[in-house]
Amino acid sequence: MKSKKLTTRTLLIMASLIALTIILSRFLSFSVWNMKIGLDFIPIAVAALIFGPLEAGIVAALSDFLGAILFPIGPYFPGFTFTAFLVGIIYGVFLHSDRRWFSILCAVLAHQIACSQFLNTLWISILYSSPYWPIFVTRLLQTVIMSSVEFIGINLLVKVMNRFGKKALA
Repeated sequence: MKSKKLTTRTLLIMASLIALTIILSRFLSFSVWNMKIGLDFIPIAVAALIFGPLEAGIVAALSDFLGAILFPIGPYFPGFTFTAFLVGIIYGVFLHSDRRWFSILCAVLAHQIACSQFLNTLWISILYSSPYWPIFVTRLLQTVIMSSVEFIGINLLVKVMNRFGKKALA
């Protein structure tokens, strides 16, 4: 396996994607205490498409951590940062080398079911000392909505990136 070199350009693009994720997540999304609807997945998907799993995981985790520290919505909980890292890894694994609709669907479903529905529900349950299953049920609507939004959004993103070329940003 070929080793990737971390360049200044790569760091600059990753930092820009982190900033964009924070803005989309903290200021341009709809949130209630146990649900969030937004477009903050887009910069993470861009990182996955361009760089791969590790870099996308770093973008996602740093976005969550810095967003929580700089613009807190509630108390900081490291479980959400761990989940964000996993989302970046999942996107990178499924999207970096294969941009077909089935890979996009797998990435979205893995993210929404495993990370959002199960893991984030667990973190909310722990953080607020609330029973898991009632929160799980109330978050099903978010999972359905965000699965659709992500699938459509990432498909459009892939079409745009295919048109302008992956190398345009990297």
